[in-house]
Amino acid sequence: MSIKAVVFDAYGTLYDIQSVADITEEGFPGYGEIITQVWRIKQLEYTWLRSLMRRYQDFAAVTRDSLAYTLRMLGLAYDNEAFERVIEKYLHLDLYPEATSALAAVKPRKLAILSNGSPDMLNALVRNSGLDRLLDATISVDARKIFKPSPEAYELIGEVLGTGPEEVLFVSSNPWDVAGAKSFGLNVAWIERVTPEAMALACVETELVAPLTMFKAIRTQMDELGFAPDYLMRSLSDLPGIIKG
Repeated sequence: MSIKAVVFDAYGTLYDIQSVADITEEGFPGYGEIITQVWRIKQLEYTWLRSLMRRYQDFAAVTRDSLAYTLRMLGLAYDNEAFERVIEKYLHLDLYPEATSALAAVKPRKLAILSNGSPDMLNALVRNSGLDRLLDATISVDARKIFKPSPEAYELIGEVLGTGPEEVLFVSSNPWDVAGAKSFGLNVAWIERVTPEAMALACVETELVAPLTMFKAIRTQMDELGFAPDYLMRSLSDLPGIIKG
């Protein structure tokens, strides 16, 4: 495999979006988990709706609007300070523990992020996590004013890095992103962090399906869109083996 660049999705791939749960629980005791899951579902939904409607607003606005929806839907009262504390966590999401070592192991290839995140959000997140020392580029779809999985978003990789699709390995844990990248023509590795076997077990452990379990059922398995990944990983730690293989 002649790969010149490895490009990563950010949210859910390098950064654990579930790490917002503690701050949401702190701000809204008893509601932390349901807020976290509905917020993420609506955040993604709003990117797709805005892209289809051609009514783009950046990811910072989408993130705020989807949180406002979630709190209103749950009937939760809040002040600006509480709202901003929760929003601020998106600039300090936890890296997956293996992320830094996995990226370092595939150098000297070009390394980049391609994300729906707005430039200010991404730049702060990358700087706060220390990945700025490893990445050659942080690419935001804001340059095209349309969200992934639009082909126009993936075009930015070649424009910024000077690579052809066949020279890029795109890595994501988000099935919709995997399908979009593969449809565009990139080599794609999917991080399957939740297996069907784990989902089946989670669903029978209790009569009530937990919000996180429902989120995983909706968002963590490969979608039936006709585009399968080239490589399957369980974590970012598998990346060096794929590149060298």
